[in-house]
Amino acid sequence: MLDQAAETPMTPYIAILLSESSGSVGSAGRSPLYCEDIMLVHATSIEDARDRARRRGEQASTTYATADGGQVRWSFVQVVDVAPILDNDLTRDADLYARFFRNHQAYRAFEPLLDAAPL
Repeated sequence: MLDQAAETPMTPYIAILLSESSGSVGSAGRSPLYCEDIMLVHATSIEDARDRARRRGEQASTTYATADGGQVRWSFVQVVDVAPILDNDLTRDADLYARFFRNHQAYRAFEPLLDAAPL
């Protein structure tokens, strides 16, 4: 893929964005909910990919009314990570992204899907 403006080859990157929701029903507040969004970004460099991901995150910020009369606001928090995809051939099963960590207990506490815990 080429960037038509500069004819520079575009490279696929994985970007991880963090967003936070906040909201209320009348005067009662709701606990915040966080969303980790993993997206594919085509860019000319890792810096360009980070900038494109940040702009998409900022553009996705929104506020809407709920059925119970409250209001929810989704706000972009930050770009957590940007990395080139690991396997460029997406016509078959492929590895896209890997992340490493040292503290498995902290990961278990963070990741509700490990124990099938509801949000």
